Amino acid sequence: MNTIKNIYCVGRNYVEHIRELNNQVPESPVIFNKPTHAVVKANQHTIELPTNQGAIHYEVELVIKLANDYTPEASIHYLIHEMTVGVDLTLRDLQQNLKDKGYPWLLSKGFINSAILGEFIPFPDQMDLRKENFSLLINDSKVQEGNISQMIFDLETLIHFIGSNLGLKKGDIIFTGTPSGVNALHNNDELALYWGTQNLGACTIKIK
Repeated sequence: MNTIKNIYCVGRNYVEHIRELNNQVPESPVIFNKPTHAVVKANQHTIELPTNQGAIHYEVELVIKLANDYTPEASIHYLIHEMTVGVDLTLRDLQQNLKDKGYPWLLSKGFINSAILGEFIPFPDQMDLRKENFSLLINDSKVQEGNISQMIFDLETLIHFIGSNLGLKKGDIIFTGTPSGVNALHNNDELALYWGTQNLGACTIKIK
C-alpha cells in the first residue's frame, strides 16, 4: 500500500446508482480524489470510522493501479498490471450539506479510512474482466454487485480522461465508480470484498 501515490475516484459511472441518488447522467467523467491517508487495507482487522457526522455510505468499486506512467499512446495493459475491489466511503449527510452550499466534497470523501482496498491481483484480459462481477457482502449478505460492462465511461476512457487532464503516474490508483445498492454502514458490520468467487479482503467496521 505504501506505493500508492494519487487516489482518483469516479463519480456517477453507473446509471442505476445515478438514479438511486437522483443525480443527472454526466456528459464526461466526474472525477474527485482522496488523500493517501484515506487508504486502509481490508485484511481481517477492525476499521474505525467517524461518528456524529451522519450516515456513512459504502460504495463498492473496481480499483485499478498504474504500473507505468501515462502517455496518450500507451495501451491499457501497459498501464495497468494490477486491480482489486475497494470500498469508497462517503459521509452522505455531510456531502449533501457541502453540495447545497456549493463547497467541495473533500471532507465527506477524504476522511481517514474512507478508501478500503482488497488484495491486488493481476489485471486480466478485458474479455475475461467482463466475465466476472465484483461485489460487496455485509454480514454474509450481498448488498452490491457490478460489472465493468455496466459502466457509462469504460476503463480506457477514464484513463485517458484523467491522464490527459490531471496526469497519471506509476503508483496512482483509480476507483472506477459504484453500481446501485449503496446504503449506510452500522457499527460492527462485517465487510467482504469479492472478485467473482475470490475473496480479496474482509474487515469489521467500528464506528467510534
